[in-house]
Amino acid sequence: MENYRKARTVDQPCPCPFPDLPSNTPEVRVKDGSKVRNLMRFALSQVSVGSGENLCRQIVFTGVGQSVAKAITCVEIMKRRVRCLHQHTKLAYRTVQEVWEPLEPEAGLDSLTVSRNVPSVWVLLSRDPLDRTQPGYQAPGSFDAFWAQALKEEAATPRHEQKRKRGGTGAGRAEGAGRGKGPRKHSGRPGGSRKPLGHAGGGQE
Repeated sequence: MENYRKARTVDQPCPCPFPDLPSNTPEVRVKDGSKVRNLMRFALSQVSVGSGENLCRQIVFTGVGQSVAKAITCVEIMKRRVRCLHQHTKLAYRTVQEVWEPLEPEAGLDSLTVSRNVPSVWVLLSRDPLDRTQPGYQAPGSFDAFWAQALKEEAATPRHEQKRKRGGTGAGRAEGAGRGKGPRKHSGRPGGSRKPLGHAGGGQE
């Protein structure tokens, strides 16, 4: 492909995996260059602000390729800001077509079209209850319950086992080989040796 350059990228439309959604349901399309702050400002304005007809009961987050992780981050922030949201998660693949054109058209090379299947995620958040039997359903508060259980198990673990798991003190320090425990070094001139007491200056009989 050294003789080609990418001209454009065309995303093939992917049908929404959530049927029977109201026509006014907002969709937040998360992209690589999207700012989480801007996305959340729009999403919160649609769900948590307003009353009556201006308040949306449901919202959809979508992400494709590298933006999947950012879309999930937005969903978790949304669940922290707005309580009691039911969640449905769907995974799919979206076809992306890349059009490559030759660097030198007079060379007789044709344009190339490369199709790739990239992963995508669709997350539906709803104030109203959803079908619990559907795969990908997550009840409100289940994520908080998971972390609460993890913290409870960590608190019940003895401290010496936690230090061992986290790479605590080594065997040398455990055996008392720290500072002040080693053999004492004598100060003096290099190479010199101390003479035993009672033999200095000719000795005593």
